[in-house]
Amino acid sequence: MLTLASKLKRDEGVRGPRASSPAADASCSSSRRVSVRDRLLVKEVAELEANLPCTCKVNFPDPNKLHYFQLTVTPDEGYYQGGKFQFETEVPDAYNMVPPKVKCLTRIWHPNITETGEICLSLLREHSIDGTGWAPTRTLKDVVWGLNSLFTDLLNFDDPLNIEAAEHHLRDK
Repeated sequence: MLTLASKLKRDEGVRGPRASSPAADASCSSSRRVSVRDRLLVKEVAELEANLPCTCKVNFPDPNKLHYFQLTVTPDEGYYQGGKFQFETEVPDAYNMVPPKVKCLTRIWHPNITETGEICLSLLREHSIDGTGWAPTRTLKDVVWGLNSLFTDLLNFDDPLNIEAAEHHLRDK
């Protein structure tokens, strides 16, 4: 699955040890430079796939672009049990200093997800008042587990993004 990892190893083998001249290194590294984000993603995707919740499935439409993937969450308990919810995740170039961008593709009536797909999850915020926002120590695994938890224990009716959905729940569970 991790074809980018294979490509990185293959490119490193082609380049060989760094005993060549600085001019050769500069021209070689500029044509084959791999971003910090992509190097991080190779490790994080492997960890994510090894620790994926049983209710989640990750799909990489292009295995060479680990910075874009789709997540399917199928809750096995709670209000949304039996549903199938699709998310799109794009990891920006400045990752891991900034959080991934996540959008819900499935139209849903949820207090923390708008009908247009915006998501209220503190770890997806670059700056969070409660101190639980994004930090460089967080990983894609944290994001997936957080999204999965929106359908179980992180359901928040006190500070909702979709106020109507939260009020509806309070009126009629």
